Amino acid sequence: MTASIPHHQVSTGNDIPGCRIVRSFGIVRGITVRSRSVVGNLGAALQTIVGGNISIYTELCEKAREEAFELMLQHAAAMGANAVVAMRYDANDVAQGVTEVLAYGTAVQVQPA
Repeated sequence: MTASIPHHQVSTGNDIPGCRIVRSFGIVRGITVRSRSVVGNLGAALQTIVGGNISIYTELCEKAREEAFELMLQHAAAMGANAVVAMRYDANDVAQGVTEVLAYGTAVQVQPA
């Protein structure tokens, strides 16, 4: 496994507070594709009857986002970056019951200001 970047070195803004960008490496991304299992769909269907948060889907979404996020950080670290700015998530349906989750941003090298 490639070294990763600490989570506090990631920002949805265009900078890292207390640091200055000294080099930009370009866009980095992490992508994962997940499907819901038949058992998961059944459990979620039962939860919809009761109403409220559908925890089975919440956990699936959280795991997919976390995996995409970590892959993005590994991609950035492999390029020589120590931070990621302008980070975003995107999700798209690839097929029925299959979702792509993308984490992306700009890999940069920062130094304390």
